[in-house]
Amino acid sequence: MSHASPPTSYSAARIRETVQELLAMDALPPIVQAGHPVLRQRSAPFEGQLNAAELSELIGLMRKVMHEAPGVGLAAPQLGIPLQLAVLEDQFDIDKDAAAARSRTPLEFFAMLNPSYSPLPSGTAAFFEGCLSLSGLQAVVERPESVRLAYQTPSGDSMAREFTGWQARIVQHETDHLHGTLYIDRAELRSLSTNSEYAARWAEPGIDRARRELGFLTEPR
Repeated sequence: MSHASPPTSYSAARIRETVQELLAMDALPPIVQAGHPVLRQRSAPFEGQLNAAELSELIGLMRKVMHEAPGVGLAAPQLGIPLQLAVLEDQFDIDKDAAAARSRTPLEFFAMLNPSYSPLPSGTAAFFEGCLSLSGLQAVVERPESVRLAYQTPSGDSMAREFTGWQARIVQHETDHLHGTLYIDRAELRSLSTNSEYAARWAEPGIDRARRELGFLTEPR
């Protein structure tokens, strides 16, 4: 059964007030965890709720929180802000076999506003995913291997880019956040593992052994 995420109840003024409160904090803000309503609502499209300076400062703050976590993406709702904004960057040095199996290549930092994606005809890929808002858990998610992303830049330009492999997975994960969807909604629930069990048993380039022993997905990936 699918469930439509309700729209945020935040007004433009409340969004701006929330952002200003975060920017005034002396320490980095905490990442909102699953169960908070902001993660299950459709965020408001960015329509000038923040001025250019506020938007730039918020993006800088989000990047710092993402690096500190650490993670490869962070959506504004994860800081309690129901606004269609996310930051993405993947510069981690990982095992070359895992990188090859997952088609994982470095992703330069960028911020996206009002994003949407559509699958490209390249099939799907299934791998373990985690989320900074579901701390301590991972699960396998099957996603389109390649997508076309449409979004606005912080300067207001409209962009369209194509992503494949792990970069496409990051793009989809963060865009989903802005529409009230968590990776667990798309996951193979029989694969759900704590980080410690994942590290002990399933931390390998592919998912074939986990698929067989945990009993999810009928065809090997």
